[in-house]
Amino acid sequence: MPVTQERPGAAPETPDVAAGPGRAARALAKVRAGLPRTGLAVLAGLLLALAFPPFDLWPLSIAGVAVLSLLTRGRTARQGAWTGFAFGLPFFLLLLSWLRVVGWDATIGLSVIEALFLAALGAGLAVASRLPGWPLWAACLWVTQEWARDRLPLGGFPWGRLAFANTATPFTPLAALGGAPLVTFAVALSGTLLAWAALRLRGPRRSPRAAALAALGAVGALAGGYLVPVPTAPADTVKVALVQGNVPNPGMDFLGRPMMVLNNHASATERLAADIKAGKVERPDIVIWPENSSDLDPFTDPLAYQRIDEAVRAIGVPTLVGTLVEGPDEQHVQNEGIVWDPKTGPGASYTKQHPVPFGEYVPFRDQLSKVITRLQRVAQDFYPGDHNGVMQLGPARIGDVICFEVAYDEIVRDTVDQGARVLVVQTNNATYARTGQPEQQLAMSRLRAVEHGRAVLIAATSGISAVIAPDGSVVQQTEELTAAELSAVVPLRDGITVADRVGAVPEWTLAVAGLLACGAAVLLGRRRSRTGGTPGSGESLDQVVP
Repeated sequence: MPVTQERPGAAPETPDVAAGPGRAARALAKVRAGLPRTGLAVLAGLLLALAFPPFDLWPLSIAGVAVLSLLTRGRTARQGAWTGFAFGLPFFLLLLSWLRVVGWDATIGLSVIEALFLAALGAGLAVASRLPGWPLWAACLWVTQEWARDRLPLGGFPWGRLAFANTATPFTPLAALGGAPLVTFAVALSGTLLAWAALRLRGPRRSPRAAALAALGAVGALAGGYLVPVPTAPADTVKVALVQGNVPNPGMDFLGRPMMVLNNHASATERLAADIKAGKVERPDIVIWPENSSDLDPFTDPLAYQRIDEAVRAIGVPTLVGTLVEGPDEQHVQNEGIVWDPKTGPGASYTKQHPVPFGEYVPFRDQLSKVITRLQRVAQDFYPGDHNGVMQLGPARIGDVICFEVAYDEIVRDTVDQGARVLVVQTNNATYARTGQPEQQLAMSRLRAVEHGRAVLIAATSGISAVIAPDGSVVQQTEELTAAELSAVVPLRDGITVADRVGAVPEWTLAVAGLLACGAAVLLGRRRSRTGGTPGSGESLDQVVP
C-alpha cells in the first residue's frame, strides 16, 4: 500500500468544510437565476404548439422561433441546450397529446425523445449567435434539426415541423419550390429576423433603422409565397367517390367484432350503388376505401373476399381497398392498398413502406415485451413494402400512401416522380378520433398538394376524409365518427413542380449550412480565446431576463 509523504515545511492538508455547502449554494443561485429564462422557454414552447392543428394559430410559429432565438442569444452551448429542452418538452407534450389514448407514458416518452432534438437546436442557436448574420444561420439550424428528427431514431418522426403549422398561410406556396424544408426555413427566418429587430430596439447598439430593415426582411419572407406561380389547368379529370364507413368504437379497440368494419364500408358502397341506379347521383370512375377498411385478410378469409367482391361488383367500378394481408411469415402482416376490379377481382397492390415503431411493429420485441407488457398487444409486426404506391386505378394513375407516410417527404415525392397524377392517402385514425391528430394529418396532406401540384384524396375509416385541390384548399371534408361518402371531380396532372425537380437538395443544402455555421462559430471562439479576446455575443435578452 503506497504511503504519501508530506513535503518538508508544508502545512498538513485539511478538508475544506465550506466547499460542499458553498458549491451547493452557488449551484442553487444559478438555478434560481435561470428560472425566468426557463419559464419563458416553456411558455414559448406551448405557444408554438398552438400554431398547429387543431388550434391553427399559425402566426405563433413565428413568435415561437423569435422567442427561442432571443432566449439562446449569447448563451453557452450548455445553457442553450437546456433552454431548447425546456422549450421542446412542453411543445411536444401538447402537440402529441393525442397519444394519451395509448397512454400518457407513451406521450411523455416520445416527447422527451423529440425534445432532445430541440435541445441540440438550442445549443446550436447559442453557438451560431456569435456569427455575423446569425438570423440566417439560425433559420438553417431549424431545418437541420428537422432533417435529423425526420430520420432518427428508427426512421424518424416528422410531427411538429414548422411547415406543418403553415399549410394554409402565406408561406404555403413556397412548398412548390422547395418542399416542406423551404417552408420551415422561411418561417424560421421570419422569426429570427424579428428577434434581431427586437434587439436593435434596445440596448447599447440600439438602431431603429436596422430594426425596421430586419422587420421588413421578415415580412419579405412571409410574402415570398405570393410570387410562386399557380399550377396550370389539367388536361383531364376523374370522378371519384370516397367511402368512410365508420367504426364501432373509437380508441384502441375500434375494430369491434370481426367483419364489422368491412360490413360498414361494403354497405356504404352498396347504398351509393343504389343511389346511382336510382339516378340520384352520377356513377364515379373510381371508388376509394380507407386503410383497414377490411379488418380481415380477403386472401385467407373467404367471407371477407366475398363481401368485398359483392360491394365492388355492385358499384361497378375499380375500387381501392385497404386491408391487412398475412405474411410473408407467421410473425408478419402487410398493410396494403389493393386495386379491386368488379370483373377480375384483386390486382395491383401497395404495401406500406414505413410501419410505425411500437404501433405497427415492436423493435427489440423479445427484450422490450418482457418489460412493457402492453407491447404484447401488437401481436404481429408489419412487414414493410419494397416499392412505391403508383398504381393504375381505372382511368387514374394514383400515388397511394398510407396514414403516417404522408409526413415523410421522400415517400410522397417518389410516387410523383414515378408518374402519379393524383395522390391518395388511405388512413385509419379511429384510435385517435377527436384528439386533434386527424386535423394534423389533414394539414400535412394540404401541404403535399401544394408541394407536388396534385389533388389529394384522403379516405379515412372514421374521419377526416377529404378532397384537397392542387392549391391546398379543402374542397370537401367529412365529420369524424360518422358514416359518409364524398363525391368529386378532381384533376389529373402530369406537370411537376420545382420542388419535384430539385428533390431533397434544398433540405440538404440548408441543413449542412446550419452545421457549417456552428463549426465556424466554434473555430472563431477558439481563435479569439487564443488571442486573448472574448467572443462577441452582442446583445442578448439579459437586459430583460437573468
